[in-house]
Amino acid sequence: MGVPISQMWTVASYVLGKKIRGVRRYPIVLMLEPLFRCNLACAGCGKIQYPSDILKQNMPVDKALAAVDECGAPIVSIPGGEPLLHPQIHEIVEGIVARKKYVYLCTNAILLEKHLHRFKPSKYLSFSVHVDGLREEHDEAVCRDGVYDVAIAGVKAAIEQGFRVTTNTTLFDNADPVRYRAFFDAMTDLGVEGMMISPGYSYEKAPDQDHFLKRETTKNIFRRLLDNPDRRWRFNQSPLFLEFLKGDWDLTCTPWGNPTYNVFGWQKPCYLLQEGYTETFQELLETTEWDNYGIQSGNSNCQDCMVHCGHEPTAVDQTFGSLRGFVRTAQLTLFGAPRRNDRTPPPPEKTIPAPHRQPQELVQLETSSS
Repeated sequence: MGVPISQMWTVASYVLGKKIRGVRRYPIVLMLEPLFRCNLACAGCGKIQYPSDILKQNMPVDKALAAVDECGAPIVSIPGGEPLLHPQIHEIVEGIVARKKYVYLCTNAILLEKHLHRFKPSKYLSFSVHVDGLREEHDEAVCRDGVYDVAIAGVKAAIEQGFRVTTNTTLFDNADPVRYRAFFDAMTDLGVEGMMISPGYSYEKAPDQDHFLKRETTKNIFRRLLDNPDRRWRFNQSPLFLEFLKGDWDLTCTPWGNPTYNVFGWQKPCYLLQEGYTETFQELLETTEWDNYGIQSGNSNCQDCMVHCGHEPTAVDQTFGSLRGFVRTAQLTLFGAPRRNDRTPPPPEKTIPAPHRQPQELVQLETSSS
């Protein structure tokens, strides 16, 4: 596993403490979005479709840290937008690290090398670099040529300066398992600590609505992608979640496990759906009709969702909160997933279609953090 032992121990102690106290719903990862602004316009993302006055907003440092304290989760993920565009992002990170929370700063890495001097290496800080495959796939996904090379340069610089570096990758229905297995090899050779993978979710405002994954397609792709994995690969995820993506383990959605706080407040019910906001985290827990979400609810918005934000916390809860989940995780960690001869073999490498590009004037690579 690509997760430090200290982090696993912290999460395990936290989960077991909640179990002992009989707490049913608790957060594991806070998704802290300090801004929506970005220096890319990816076809599968719906975040930058907000009006310009919203995109210009930066969450104040004190407000961000108050949310961290209010939530209490042991891990904080900072997505966006592009967090490195926030002029005080280093202060937010410093405040989280001072609280001994594990923080994953998600970035497309365009500005990473330039702004590394604003941060200090720490076991509590990891740069989670968004890389959607090898050069062709990644540049197609972000709708701009040359971004892959910039991101890899940022990864190398961060590793050389002693920072923890992970990657996060979103897959769509045109994903070629052969190419992505080669991508895992490339990231492993690069020296990243771990990789996170997840199927894309159908944002209503995303420009590209044609390539989001359906549930059965997700299972088919991830079976071919993850069966008989290279033992060198390290995933910064629960083994149970990876089994879930292949259809080999059942997980329900627990969206309260990864709550989102952004410039509007606490988002209901998760960062993928926009069904209102609350003033406090406790209000989010108490006023959200949680039974209305997840595949078992019949909610049409949830039927094809297998995204990490709703199912990874369930996997973590089962790992440290049930004997069956703990034993299965131990087996997968020590021995890997068993070989399955009934799997459909990976298809031959296919030709990658020409990338769909956003109009050049809509995608300006910013070179500063303001």
